[in-house]
Amino acid sequence: MRGDATPEELAALVIALATRQAPREPAPQAPPQRWRNPARGMRKPVLPGKSAWRMSALP
Repeated sequence: MRGDATPEELAALVIALATRQAPREPAPQAPPQRWRNPARGMRKPVLPGKSAWRMSALP
């Protein structure tokens, strides 16, 4: 008869469903480490204005 599964078919179905795994979620990405960025060591442009001479010596 249609719709009646044999014990072997049921066992195969149970094994197939039991071994099925949920899709893995990707690992969360760590934020970029800005302290390693070489552009960090570059000086920002010095704009004329109040205490501009003081800022010219700072990185």
